[in-house]
Amino acid sequence: MKKYRTLILIAGLTVLLLSQYKLVMPFIYKVAASDLFLVESKDQASQLPISTPLSNIAFMHCNNYIKAELGPDAVIAFPEKPINAWTLGNYQYLISAEVNITGNTSNAGVKKYACRITYNNGDNDEGALDFNNWSIIGVSGLDI
Repeated sequence: MKKYRTLILIAGLTVLLLSQYKLVMPFIYKVAASDLFLVESKDQASQLPISTPLSNIAFMHCNNYIKAELGPDAVIAFPEKPINAWTLGNYQYLISAEVNITGNTSNAGVKKYACRITYNNGDNDEGALDFNNWSIIGVSGLDI
């Protein structure tokens, strides 16, 4: 048996490689090509910056979130509009903006930030002003 250990190892690796190549990968390709991961919505992604009512509400909710996270010691001034806003599709937005922070914080000064936010109610925009219908995925550029 000791004589054939190397041969058994090579044969086992060959069987493993062929089974992955002929069985596993074709199955993965079929799943990836199927509609399993397809999300249909009226909100299509765009590579160009946008300005829509929902993107403006997303900007407002990002600002409110930042204000709440920085606390009452920070004096914060937000611009009227973001620098850019993009839709990532399926009611997900990426907001790029600046904030002027003064007061007793380590973040003092003009800071650029990016906020990724999702509207959870899809095509139903009746509750867009309610922050509970939104999810902040992340904010970068600020130490909050």
